[in-house]
Amino acid sequence: MTYKVKLEIFEGPLDLLLYLIRKNELDIYDISIITITQQYLEYLDLMKALNLEIAGEFLVMAATLMHIKSRSLLPNQEDENEAEQGPDPLEELRRQLLEYQKFKDAAHALKEHEILEKDVFTRSYFEERNLKTDDTAEISDISLFELLNALKTILNKTGNSEAFMEVTAEQISVKDRIIWLLDILKTRKSLTFEALFAEMQNKIEIVSTFLALLELIRLQAVQVLQQTLFGTIHIYAVDLAPDNTEALTAPVDESYS
Repeated sequence: MTYKVKLEIFEGPLDLLLYLIRKNELDIYDISIITITQQYLEYLDLMKALNLEIAGEFLVMAATLMHIKSRSLLPNQEDENEAEQGPDPLEELRRQLLEYQKFKDAAHALKEHEILEKDVFTRSYFEERNLKTDDTAEISDISLFELLNALKTILNKTGNSEAFMEVTAEQISVKDRIIWLLDILKTRKSLTFEALFAEMQNKIEIVSTFLALLELIRLQAVQVLQQTLFGTIHIYAVDLAPDNTEALTAPVDESYS
């Protein structure tokens, strides 16, 4: 496939690591580097398979993780040898993750104080869309990696049958899937991630629909939310600005091969 979704608005490698740490219920001070490295590379491979434009920082982090993993598998070194090798890269990674987490927490606090209200939707906007809440639940935006994890679940449920894996001559246009998804949201207003893919069995159809969803998120034509971490993903339509309307109708190279 040659269609690419630009990921400037999505997260970077530190976001992916923090997501994996939360997903595996790990402590930043006690990271299972082998587990994290394996899962990080799996997500990186999935992003490449989807033909997403991956920033170089993701590849640098992959190399860093592989280096840390290789060091962890070596016998313990003497103190003088460790001094010659320089700072512990795992400790440096922990420091970066802790600093980045503080940055994200501060940004979230600013958002909660409505300082960024001009650029985001407040909770009341989504309460009108009947997303059930309780006193402890928090409605939040979905990360790219949560969406990738949900996609993996859909693909696993579909299975690896011959019909599913068969590459057909039919070309499924991502632009057509964008229009199709917007048409659905005009009548239904919202739907869950699982419902979006419920009737799909063809791998190319699933991938093209997922790319269409990412493109609509990038253009701020839809918003994806969840009530709890790793919970059900809800997709909502957002009124398009004129510039984004033009972007949807612009020609794109979206062929599959």
